[in-house]
Amino acid sequence: MSCTAFSRRFLVWLALVLVLRVVLGGEDGLKSTHMITMTKSHSFPKFSTSINPRIEHDIKLLGSAKLSNDKQSIQIPDISESDDLRHQAGRAIYSSPIRVFDPNSQTPASFETTFSFQLNNHTSPLPSNSTSEEAHGGSGLTFLIAPDEFTVGRPGPWLGMLNDACNDNYKFIAVEFDTRQNPEYGDPNDNHIGINLGSIVSKSTINASDYGLSFEDGSIHLARITYDGSTQRMEIWVESNPKTPLRSVFSDDIDLTPFLNEYMFVGFSASTGNKTQIHNILSWNFTFTTPAFLRYPTSETCDSKILVGKNRVSENNKLPIKKERSSTPFLIFICVVVLCFLIFINLYFNGKKAKKSYVGSAFMFMPEKKLRPTPPNKARRFTRSELSLATRGFSDLEVIGSDSSGVLYRGTLPNGCHVAVKRFLSQFLGSLSMDRRKFLKRVVSLSRVRHPSLVPIRGWCYETRVYMVVYEYMFNGCVDKWLFGVGVLPWSRRFKVIKNVANGLSHLHSRQIAHNNVQVSSVFLDVSFKAVLGDFGLSDPFGIDSTSSRSVDVFNFGILVLEVVSGRKRWVAEKLETDSRGSSSSQSELAMDEMDLLDYAWIMHERGEKIKMVDRLMGSIVDTNQALRVIDIALLCTLPENNGRPKMEEIVTFLTMDCILPELPPNRPIVLFPYNSGPHLCGGYVCAPFG
Repeated sequence: MSCTAFSRRFLVWLALVLVLRVVLGGEDGLKSTHMITMTKSHSFPKFSTSINPRIEHDIKLLGSAKLSNDKQSIQIPDISESDDLRHQAGRAIYSSPIRVFDPNSQTPASFETTFSFQLNNHTSPLPSNSTSEEAHGGSGLTFLIAPDEFTVGRPGPWLGMLNDACNDNYKFIAVEFDTRQNPEYGDPNDNHIGINLGSIVSKSTINASDYGLSFEDGSIHLARITYDGSTQRMEIWVESNPKTPLRSVFSDDIDLTPFLNEYMFVGFSASTGNKTQIHNILSWNFTFTTPAFLRYPTSETCDSKILVGKNRVSENNKLPIKKERSSTPFLIFICVVVLCFLIFINLYFNGKKAKKSYVGSAFMFMPEKKLRPTPPNKARRFTRSELSLATRGFSDLEVIGSDSSGVLYRGTLPNGCHVAVKRFLSQFLGSLSMDRRKFLKRVVSLSRVRHPSLVPIRGWCYETRVYMVVYEYMFNGCVDKWLFGVGVLPWSRRFKVIKNVANGLSHLHSRQIAHNNVQVSSVFLDVSFKAVLGDFGLSDPFGIDSTSSRSVDVFNFGILVLEVVSGRKRWVAEKLETDSRGSSSSQSELAMDEMDLLDYAWIMHERGEKIKMVDRLMGSIVDTNQALRVIDIALLCTLPENNGRPKMEEIVTFLTMDCILPELPPNRPIVLFPYNSGPHLCGGYVCAPFG
């Protein structure tokens, strides 16, 4: 005991000595700090993988963007992805973050970037109710400084800069070359340059026509943007004639400090709306210079062996005047020796104590079993403390969604990986009679299923009364936010959502696995705005067999399709139960928003007015034939299981538009068993046909 106490006292004394040394020596270190400049530059004369194979590593493409070897350029949108290029958005950024702000001096970086670009009109296939004028044009191109490398903004007037999932404090800077006038965002015309600071509403705009520029004339334009961080002055030069010097179109003082993080990503974004346009970036070079402080510079340079700071040079004989040699190395040596000695003494006595306890014990302790390393993409078990730390104690600020089964949290693991954590409610688990064995069997089977349209499961957690599933995080959020929240999801994007969900669900069913929670809130958008199906249900609440569970998935898929097409949730009014038992004339007078969505769809089918189901907010840019076919598929999904309800494999085929759909009955069939038509169908008022 005396030896241990002495060791502790000595360690405290030693720590105090080291702290005093650091504090007293810190002043000298601060005096020797000096400012340097950090410069990052890169040049891309052409964007061709044959000329520069590293281009695919240096440039990161997001959304609808590609490297075109034909034009040796970056193209936004990707013309090889789809014939219909309306409502597309994409980004092309330098793959490594660049230091654009010095937090110590609160000084933004000075930068200069030069790039050439060309905007070409493109003709997309038109819906049957559109005019040819609606196919030409585009929204424009931006030079962008963004805080992350995964966000893709919305198409149309947003120019791929922001989306609805971005927080209010989302920092970015953009210089836009806009070819579409949107008065609601303060655009002066359809041919202007704008400077955007954290908002899609430009802080300053320049009428390009005043300088004889037309961005839509198909010519190659050269732009140069410079910013002096010390004077906070930005200048922009643009010219379309390669033989003519660049002309200055903007020069003013702008403080970029509030819109910068220390490290950000630079590149380009572009988008199309109702009109289509190919945005080509043909060449690009940039240079960023930021101040930085060396707080502890070396006292001797390696090349010239000249002493700095610690020695002074005599002006008479030009010889260094030496100071007394510092005793710091000797003190450090003594401290290290003493620490090693103390560690050795502690190990010696602890070893003797452990040996005695081992000899006197009647039990034999086996060495701990070494844990096998887990592959990076293989699902694993998490502890509650790990997930609590990742979600900041399951903070309300990290909630990204909730339903009757539980709450979905955003989380960040210690390795920087972003995840979504579904924490199930104890009441919900109690209703399922869920135990660890059933939970683990369900989650492990789902984690082994891999498909581009399914959200990967990264792990699980089961502790006392706590069950959680860990998913890969989808940065563009849930589809219901885009359907029922701010903004309008275009028809082309909605149709892709339906097809992606159908493909993912069909793959699940091919593995004899049911999803058990098919709804709009279970569909998410990845970084490329591709829909993926996640938030799997643990088991069927009605305890039915696997085949019927998959049939319920089909029914709920039909409801999901109706919600996507109509842009509204399925909502049942309490009074509907009595209203629906009245005459058909009273039912016909009910507005869509006052009815259960499925009831309304069948009524419109019986009247031959299914086109009224289509969300009016999308305007006229809707392929009506495609929309009507999708509604028919949704109604087929809600037929009784033994009376025409298709399987998901058949639905995927129906969505290709190449086959003939089965004929729907003129009236809605009578449903006798709830499980045959999904958990939300049979409720008195829905078990009889509409007259």
